[in-house]
Amino acid sequence: MKMIGILGSTGSIGTQTLDVVRNHPDDFCVTALSAGSNIALLEEQIREFSPKLAVVGSEKLAKELKSRVKDLNVKICSGMEGLLEMAVQPEMEIIVTAIVGMIGIRPTMEAIRAGKDIALANKETLVTAGHLIMPLAEEHHVQILPVDSEHSAIFQCLHGESRKAVHKLLITASGGPFRGRKRAELADVTLADALKHPNWSMGQKITIDSATLVNKGLEVMEAKWLFGVALEQIQVVVQPQSIIHSMVEFEDGAVMAQLGTPDMRLPIQYALYYPERKYLPGERLDFRTLSQITFEQPDTETFEGLPLALRAARDGGSMPTVFNAANERAVAKFLRKEIRFLDIYEIIRTSMERHRVIAHPDLEEVLQTEQETYEWIESRW
Repeated sequence: MKMIGILGSTGSIGTQTLDVVRNHPDDFCVTALSAGSNIALLEEQIREFSPKLAVVGSEKLAKELKSRVKDLNVKICSGMEGLLEMAVQPEMEIIVTAIVGMIGIRPTMEAIRAGKDIALANKETLVTAGHLIMPLAEEHHVQILPVDSEHSAIFQCLHGESRKAVHKLLITASGGPFRGRKRAELADVTLADALKHPNWSMGQKITIDSATLVNKGLEVMEAKWLFGVALEQIQVVVQPQSIIHSMVEFEDGAVMAQLGTPDMRLPIQYALYYPERKYLPGERLDFRTLSQITFEQPDTETFEGLPLALRAARDGGSMPTVFNAANERAVAKFLRKEIRFLDIYEIIRTSMERHRVIAHPDLEEVLQTEQETYEWIESRW
């Protein structure tokens, strides 16, 4: 039985991870859960899965949760202190980092130092601190197992293959809800429009990131660290049906692809069981009825999220942190209907233009850059 913890258990990835656990109750034991503010759902999860530790966002919420579960033998903690305690929980073997945002960096690093394998669903960790995370994982002989569907697809294609034989990584994108539209058509799109993803059921933040193509830019930056390739070896291809989840081209010209229905439980389960595969209930691709799989080039003039991300990646150092932090704050404002859709790009672009790059930032400088970016945005928007 594998002992797992879930950072962000009430979000989209967290709840689907628990679906995988439900399907295989004899194979997994949930030892720790964390949530930001959804303590009603967290209470349900505690009662169902009986973790020894649960973490919430604030002391006030922790006090309320303690009252709700006082009949249970579970320790309740809060804030970053609680997340760090969870990260080093002795009995836990693997931690699913499904938490959104750069708040996931410190717990991930502490989990690595404690020898825990990482099922990585938190893009920000590698985007902003990949230069710290990957050497640390190597030093402590810890596996970084990707949960993102695209990175999991590449990981699956590389299983048993020499990394030296990789010529190119082809990361697929659905194109999001606004695929085919031009910039002028995006001026007045609504929040409801942006949240209508054509294929995937995801959290609000990542759904907006998909609409702007920021998500694909983050995935390119993450792939660079995960698979040890140059930016020039990564290509984004729009595959609107979301059937091919990503591909690898090898030096001999062979291309391997991972296909499947758009179901996040597959990459989650693959990470938890790696290197084994287990039965997963759900839809299967039916090649008798599948009429076509089509490809397009991304429209980088309309959807600036991808070219801005590539620029941040090329600048390197602290610039990816600025890109990520500016996007986080801009998306939060858009979700609160404080700005328009296209303002997201403006906020990211101007935040990057004003920043002086720190070539090799340590963790404190990464977090300081994040905070400075937030403060600059709040002073102007």
